[in-house]
Amino acid sequence: MSVATPRRFGFGFWSFVVLMLGLTTLWIGLGIWQINRLAWKEGLIAEVDARLTQLPYDLPPPDQWVGLDLDTYTYHPVRVTGQFLNDQTILVFTSLSDDAKGKFTGPGYWVMVPFKPDAGGIVFVNRGFVPQASGPSFANGGAGPTGEQTITGIALASEDVGSFTPAPDLANHIEWVRNPDRLAAMDTIKDTPVLALTLDLPAGAPGELPQGGETTVDFPNNHFGYALTWFGFALLTPGLLAFWIWRQVRPKRA
Repeated sequence: MSVATPRRFGFGFWSFVVLMLGLTTLWIGLGIWQINRLAWKEGLIAEVDARLTQLPYDLPPPDQWVGLDLDTYTYHPVRVTGQFLNDQTILVFTSLSDDAKGKFTGPGYWVMVPFKPDAGGIVFVNRGFVPQASGPSFANGGAGPTGEQTITGIALASEDVGSFTPAPDLANHIEWVRNPDRLAAMDTIKDTPVLALTLDLPAGAPGELPQGGETTVDFPNNHFGYALTWFGFALLTPGLLAFWIWRQVRPKRA
């Protein structure tokens, strides 16, 4: 006749219990952290949306560009007076999604033109999108506005250059990132300050090229889903631990 014998619980048993309880605490902490990140991200999106419609800042003179608080100007309208250097236009390859504001989408280029403010320096201005087939007609600068211009555009931070970013196509004056340093190097702009931001011009007449007004504000916001995942783990782990403990404490038949 078999008899039930009690289980003995040693270091391994209690270590596993502590581990599982620790993981539960970790999952809860990560879930709370994602909820806090969600609130921060929603606040950031609301702030940027509000910035886009505020009255423009006047661009400070170039002697103030070093140490300029770029975050203050990013996603904010900026106004500046000067002239386009159309003969130094650079095409930056892009692909515009089907939800673009204008009629043209697909592969194409941003038409990036150096703009020389009256106060000096250089600001790279994105006049807008052109389809790939239309790029060559803008690359030579013949289709750009001339004379003194007062423009207002949305200031954007420089795009990062990664290890997989191709080198510029010097022969065709094509770049791959809207990065003022790279653009200035292609145009061999030297001995003059270059603003570390670019300006996106607004949309013109319907169907007009370049197609302005295509500034994209896209902050991935998956924090709620991440929070649900962590809280789900926090619910699952104690259940698994309880089942494991029940398996350990139930009488063992000799």
